[in-house]
Amino acid sequence: MIKEQKKRNKRNISGWIILNKPYDMTSTDAVGKLRWLLDAKKAGHAGTLDPLATGVLPIAFGEATKTIPFIQNGIKIYHFTLVWGSATNTDDVEGEVIATSNIRPARDQVENALENFRGVITQVPPAFSAIKIKGERAYDLARAGKEFEMPSRQVEVESFELLEHSKEQSKFEVICSKGTYIRALARDLALSLGAKGHVGALHRANVGHFHEKNAINYDEFEKASLIEREKMMLPISAGLAGLNEIYIDEMQARTIRLGNPILLTGSNAPIKLDEAWVSHRGDAVAIGYVEKGQFKPKRVILAG
Repeated sequence: MIKEQKKRNKRNISGWIILNKPYDMTSTDAVGKLRWLLDAKKAGHAGTLDPLATGVLPIAFGEATKTIPFIQNGIKIYHFTLVWGSATNTDDVEGEVIATSNIRPARDQVENALENFRGVITQVPPAFSAIKIKGERAYDLARAGKEFEMPSRQVEVESFELLEHSKEQSKFEVICSKGTYIRALARDLALSLGAKGHVGALHRANVGHFHEKNAINYDEFEKASLIEREKMMLPISAGLAGLNEIYIDEMQARTIRLGNPILLTGSNAPIKLDEAWVSHRGDAVAIGYVEKGQFKPKRVILAG
């Protein structure tokens, strides 16, 4: 008789790991692997990266998942190469070539064209993307050969700069808002120049205030002991660095953890804030807002 394998006991562990996602790993797989390596009950990521993209993938565990929206909405910085001469059905190097062109724009032509892709722009996401069309993922419909119309969307491109240029490929840096598809930027830039192109390599250097210089390589994390992995975690509050922080005492923390508001006192106490978080002895207690001098919790952070 085969013995039933014992299930691993999952732990209530909370915090952030800033992963330097390797090439050819999906964001979902990255979350699953790190969750398994930490024996964590709950985990999620703050912004999908394509499997072929590398770079910053912030992964939240436990109570830190409540802070994910504040990271997702942050500015992103990408570095990518545009390969000139061919368009693919996925708008990247893994797709099938669907059109070619002998046009190779000069450096000054590329730099002049970039102006049309800065600020608030409208783009049509790639057919091979995770956007849902009538309840189904676009990439599933595209793989099945089904025809569908991809809705356009407005995104904001704060900066779009040419770093290197040759006849074969060009390298760019983009600073943009949530929801911007770099593959669509590359495709549309090439088309605006009468050329064809696709993304050859894509790297995310920054998500909100999480930077690649603080990111951990997957191989390093996998080889580490469980204790070493825990030491690599950032606190829950790392996901709230962009919000106003309000310091409270133990009695106030208890009140808030019951879901109740508290009156803020002191000469510097805020009267109104649309978003804020409260902390006690360095630990995040809740996310909420201030109205008429009262902090009102919207998401309570459970004590570890």
